[in-house]
Amino acid sequence: MYCTKDLRRLSSTRPSPIFLPLKRPFNWVSSTAQNHHHLHDLDTPPQSPPPLQTPKQSQHSSNQVHLNTIPSILSSRVLDSSKCKALINHLSPHDFDQLFYSIHSNVNLKTTLHFFHFVSDSFNFRFTVRSYCLLVRLLLASNYLPPARLLLIRLIDGNLPALFRNYENKHLDIAASMLELNAVTELRHGELDLLLHVFCTQFKNLGFGYAIDIFYLFARKGIYPSRKTCNFLLSSLVKANELDTSFQVFEVICRGVSPDVYTFTTAINAFFKRGRIEDAIKLFLKMEEIGISPNVVTYNNMIDGLCKSGRIEEAFQFKEKMVKSKVDPSLITYSLLINALMKLEKFDEANCFLLEMINSGFAPNIVVYNTLIDGFCRKGNMSEALRIKDDMSSKGMTPNSVTLNTLLRGFCKSNQMEQAKQVLEDILRTGSSINWDACSNVIHWLCKKSRFNSALRFVKELLLKNIKPSDSILTQLVCGLCRSEKHAEAIELWFSLAERSFTANTVTSNALLHGLCEQGNMEEVVTVLKKMLERGLVLDRISYNTLIYGFCKGGGIEKGFRLKDEMAKRGIQPDMQTYNYLMKGLGDMGKMDEVNKLLHESKENGLVPNVYTYALMIEGYCRADRIEEGVNFFNELVSKKVELSPVVYNILIAAYFRTGNVMEAFKLRDAMKNRGIPPTCATYSSLLHGMCNIGRVDEAKDIFEEMRSEGLLPDVVCYTAVIGGYCKLGQMDKVGSVLQEMSSNNIKPNKITYTIMIDGYCKLGNMKEATKLLNEMIANGITPDTVTYNTFGNG
Repeated sequence: MYCTKDLRRLSSTRPSPIFLPLKRPFNWVSSTAQNHHHLHDLDTPPQSPPPLQTPKQSQHSSNQVHLNTIPSILSSRVLDSSKCKALINHLSPHDFDQLFYSIHSNVNLKTTLHFFHFVSDSFNFRFTVRSYCLLVRLLLASNYLPPARLLLIRLIDGNLPALFRNYENKHLDIAASMLELNAVTELRHGELDLLLHVFCTQFKNLGFGYAIDIFYLFARKGIYPSRKTCNFLLSSLVKANELDTSFQVFEVICRGVSPDVYTFTTAINAFFKRGRIEDAIKLFLKMEEIGISPNVVTYNNMIDGLCKSGRIEEAFQFKEKMVKSKVDPSLITYSLLINALMKLEKFDEANCFLLEMINSGFAPNIVVYNTLIDGFCRKGNMSEALRIKDDMSSKGMTPNSVTLNTLLRGFCKSNQMEQAKQVLEDILRTGSSINWDACSNVIHWLCKKSRFNSALRFVKELLLKNIKPSDSILTQLVCGLCRSEKHAEAIELWFSLAERSFTANTVTSNALLHGLCEQGNMEEVVTVLKKMLERGLVLDRISYNTLIYGFCKGGGIEKGFRLKDEMAKRGIQPDMQTYNYLMKGLGDMGKMDEVNKLLHESKENGLVPNVYTYALMIEGYCRADRIEEGVNFFNELVSKKVELSPVVYNILIAAYFRTGNVMEAFKLRDAMKNRGIPPTCATYSSLLHGMCNIGRVDEAKDIFEEMRSEGLLPDVVCYTAVIGGYCKLGQMDKVGSVLQEMSSNNIKPNKITYTIMIDGYCKLGNMKEATKLLNEMIANGITPDTVTYNTFGNG
């Protein structure tokens, strides 16, 4: 692990060197190169590389003849490619390397560069790494930086045929070759600078390990990059959050290069990023001690770091110190301190500082305005946040994505969702980036308020920006669209996700399947199911139960049983819900004996019937006119002392009315109350239907009053029951008064209400009023169904 030396050394009064020599070697070898046994610790005296050899006399005079042609080829103004072809088969990389070094000062650089490219491209000749390094040196000496950089890049990425001594550690091979050249001719800064720059920029995806290896290798030989490159390397490490490495590199830099204000400022920033506040302060003091004056960036780093660590008073002390040192605070200085004060909700002090900033000649920029807006949004003072936003706009500054997302979060936090929705509209209109959490809150709120069209519009905008909303939002929206009978929109949304490779998960897909099953649209269910399987979605128990529910609801009981068998084969054991749906399907067909068999099967499989199970058994027997058996199941349920739901009572109440047993129906209503089970709107609608069906419509008014006394408001089902009663009696004038009451209570007629009224007028032969109601129904967005149109036919 890289770490800095004890910072007590920073208090040393010796001006040079800045840091004491290291007492232990650096653990510098990175994960990119594990076996650098030929390299030495910084404190170990470097061994001299082997001396450069002069060209050996060739054993074959013909080879020597070809070698002797190379100086003339490389010194010519134009490359003679025919001579190159003649000598290439007689040329070895090492022979050329030795000869090239001996003549490099007399070659024509452009011809030599052409020679290297021609021979390597045409004949795949592998020059030694040292030959390439020497060519880089020549290019840099002639100020040909771009070709030198490109040559190094191609050498590193393997696009040049080269003879490496250690291909796995190419970066060290190149560095070692440069050091070999340095043993004879002193290395210039440019070569090491270029090598480090290339690794830090062109190959930064590999990490900084290669650059650090090279930096340490040269440092061990007492060779350092220029101060500018040292600062660049240090800054790159800090930006990449390689903080521990940056601390050690900083120490090495200070041992071989005179650090400047930029070096210290970068190191101070690294200490703050690591949370080593005291060390950052000590380094600042050491910097002043050795005579390097902090600049405005240094002070801003100190102020920023102290503010972020909650040491606001010290941050202000540094601001005073910079003024005394005749370093003028910048706009950033003021912005940092204002931001700190706003986060502490010290609004008056922040405002005073803002005035000081303006009096110092700085106009607030968008960063300062956003800081102020954020502070007031955090406090929940949205009116002040909007005032600042308007002030900003009046000065010609357009709110950016930070401004808008800050306001969006603020409105959501203060539960001003209508305003949040408007800000979200602005964000989407301006193409700004979106804070997903706040956006999600708005969409969730819209769904909660059943404003599904607006929610869907926002989700579509997100998809256009290639942003996938969360699975929970998608599930909520699909459920809401289906409940609002907007199944087409729900299907379109589901498929649009698939088109953008944003496959809806199983939960969202189950929600769509359930909505389609409720609608009875099994054809679309099959289409969605096929697409789910194509996208690799795994069906779970809820998927199977939903499909079983849909097929049983539509009379496809055989498919329901096949699905039950399939889920068992896939290792998904049917639960009580599975059996409930199958029993409900059989019960709707009047096959109560088969329902009983299925109930026993579920018990044999260790499942426990629930209240819903008993409810469907009771309902099935009542529909089959076997009301006594239904009552027996009801009594069995009561004896179990489980928490009964109003649904069970409502089923029996409706059954008693169907058989004309009004007294038992009302007795059951009273029994509900006695057990502490409050009647629901569905309970009263059953009572209303029963009373109206036997012609006692006027008595239904008393039921309305009873509902209101218990805190229940009659819903559209209750009013429709009363309207149906008057229509049966032909009292259409009273239907009008009921409609007026509905309107005053903000309750709108539904499809069934309109169909019943149309039927009432048709039976009286009043086709004009019937047609008027049909047009009104369509105008209100309610689509007539076959029952509605058949009513006209019968009329």
